[in-house]
Amino acid sequence: MTTRTESVPTPAGEARITWHPATAGKARLVLAVSHGAGGGIEARDLRALAAVLPARGITVALVEQPWRVAGKKVAAAPKVLDEGWRGLWPALTRPGPPVVAGGRSAGARVACRTAAELGAAGVLALAFPLHPPGRPEKSRAEELLGAGRPTLVVQGGRDPFGRPEEFPEPAGDDPYELVAVEHGDHGFAVPKRADRTQEQTLDVITGAVAGWLGRLSQ
Repeated sequence: MTTRTESVPTPAGEARITWHPATAGKARLVLAVSHGAGGGIEARDLRALAAVLPARGITVALVEQPWRVAGKKVAAAPKVLDEGWRGLWPALTRPGPPVVAGGRSAGARVACRTAAELGAAGVLALAFPLHPPGRPEKSRAEELLGAGRPTLVVQGGRDPFGRPEEFPEPAGDDPYELVAVEHGDHGFAVPKRADRTQEQTLDVITGAVAGWLGRLSQ
């Protein structure tokens, strides 16, 4: 599979998109996913999606926010993250297929906050940080419930930023779906004593996302 990297100027600085084009005919959708505040597009779940989905007719665009491209170690403020995402959105829509906005952790929050205004076809929230660890009273559920688009949440069963059972009941015109990843932490790592391997865990994630995207594109 041939990948392509594109630099995109935004009001927040230069962003970068690594394209993994659909290999199974013409792309039905573009899945644009960004990283969290503590890492980049090398995250295991993002790499797994980029490896699996193109063969199912989905182009995957892995997005690096300007702060990451600039080599900074601390993520920008939420307002600046949103500004960068808005600035690169035209590059994501240029290929033509509908674009699903996604991300992991902080990237998922950005996707939720901007999806409706940008006209995203849906939202993929990987490891949504429902609250800071140990601070359930600092809930960010409003961002998730306010996405205004069909939304899939994929959440680790032992994620300190919010376990699946902590999430609110889906509501609204486009109630979100939630897939619980047994034993997974915030990065979907599973302990060696778990009854499933790391590879099997990633298969659960890619299978759930592929199925949801398939229904979304019908």
